[in-house]
Amino acid sequence: MMALPWDRWAIGGAVMALAASCNPVALESSGAIAAETAQPAAAPTEASVPAGSTTILAQSVPEPTGPSNFEVEGELEQGGWIRGQAPAGAFRARLGGRALELDSEGRFFAAFDRDAGRSTQLIADLRDGSTVTADLAISPRSWNIERVNVARRSGGPSAAFWKRRKPELDQINAARSVNADSDGWRQDFVWPVKGRISGRFGSQRIYRGEPGSYHSGIDIATGASGTPFVAPADGVVTLATPRPFSLEGYLLIIDHGQGLNSAFLHMSKIAVGVGETVRRGQYIGNIGSSGRATGPHLHWSIKWRDTRLDPLLFTGPMN
Repeated sequence: MMALPWDRWAIGGAVMALAASCNPVALESSGAIAAETAQPAAAPTEASVPAGSTTILAQSVPEPTGPSNFEVEGELEQGGWIRGQAPAGAFRARLGGRALELDSEGRFFAAFDRDAGRSTQLIADLRDGSTVTADLAISPRSWNIERVNVARRSGGPSAAFWKRRKPELDQINAARSVNADSDGWRQDFVWPVKGRISGRFGSQRIYRGEPGSYHSGIDIATGASGTPFVAPADGVVTLATPRPFSLEGYLLIIDHGQGLNSAFLHMSKIAVGVGETVRRGQYIGNIGSSGRATGPHLHWSIKWRDTRLDPLLFTGPMN
């Protein structure tokens, strides 16, 4: 598989460094401050402090380490993502109005929806009271839009269907709200299986001017049911359905950490269980046509929180 070329650059504004000083003060046992009138007092040493005296030395404030600006890499386009490093001294960061999760090293993951605007901003609040900002330009994309001269189906789901469907959606939402302790979000993703891409992320039908839902992932067809596939990155299993769901069939969700997760639909077999840690390249299940599917294929979708992303931008072209 071709290596995905990452772009890395530093962006943002200046950071105000914390000033650090050390002003030792010697206190006599009586509590009076020892004064020197001729020359400034030297820092006390163990030999120069009178017996029985107490010495208090002011602690130096450590300089924050790390870059002075935001550093990011990734795919700055609709349906894309970034991994980044917050400026030194940052205790809080956000993308536009959305709070970001900073790990112990100040690193974070963020992403852009299929319909994201052409610009947004990274903002970090520093411990010294200053703020660092970085403007991001998001490249628009041309989506596969099919316009059909038929009316969109009217009416919603039946009461019987909704009664069956709502508990399924509750399980999906609960699984996707888990923030697993995983570093999979830091990794370069691999293709879960090789095959023909039969459905692309973002494609959409317009019914006499009324837009339908766009395709939320990519479909990979291998021509046969039962083809094994692997985890694209490290993660923790948060959902592995014991029975097929109404639309998704057998459904598997893996949390990669930082709010990033993968979902695999229409499976014929799930080979891992909820709570299990999986590694990139590990066998996790088999392709099928369960649920609402016209033939055997793997539907793979990726979300960051409630933002849907293009899996193709995580893996690069399929070789």
